[in-house]
Amino acid sequence: MTRDEIYDHLAQVYLGKKEDAAPEKSKPKPVNRPLLVINIVITAVITISTVYGFTAFLTGRAALKSQVFYALNNNPIRVVYDLNDPFPATKTFSITIPNKDVSKYKALNVTLRGLEGAYPGIVKVVIGNQRNEQAIYYIQNVASSWKKASIPFEKLNLTDWTTITDVSFVLEAWNVDFRRGALLVDGVSFSN
Repeated sequence: MTRDEIYDHLAQVYLGKKEDAAPEKSKPKPVNRPLLVINIVITAVITISTVYGFTAFLTGRAALKSQVFYALNNNPIRVVYDLNDPFPATKTFSITIPNKDVSKYKALNVTLRGLEGAYPGIVKVVIGNQRNEQAIYYIQNVASSWKKASIPFEKLNLTDWTTITDVSFVLEAWNVDFRRGALLVDGVSFSN
């Protein structure tokens, strides 16, 4: 062995140097096509559901904003009445409203029904405010099944909706189908 060969051999042994070693290029791994397709589909589903969920959330909030309401009672209220002589010719039931500005709402909602086969037929709704103004609305065809009424503020003659004090339900002897019975009042609320 010549001196150069000995140095090359020692360089290989101690330094790890290779003579004609060119850096090996790693072969590209074959693409696993089914796995690629599954990843693309999963990414697309996640993206679409995220976009759909976000737009549904925003749309839902807009819908909720248009259905804002302020409820005045949680359970049905039973009003028993007897308008025969010698009792008074009217029966009034009032729900007082705490200091609440209802001018941002557009309607008064109420659900009514008669009880035990004796129903009033016509119920007078009176809304009062602190200026002593009163708006009157008649709900007709109140029978033994639930009657839902939505009374738009436009049909009521009040100038100040910021100081509403009470909502009253009045039964009048000359204006009812049965002079004795019970009335259920439920779902009293202000809404848009």
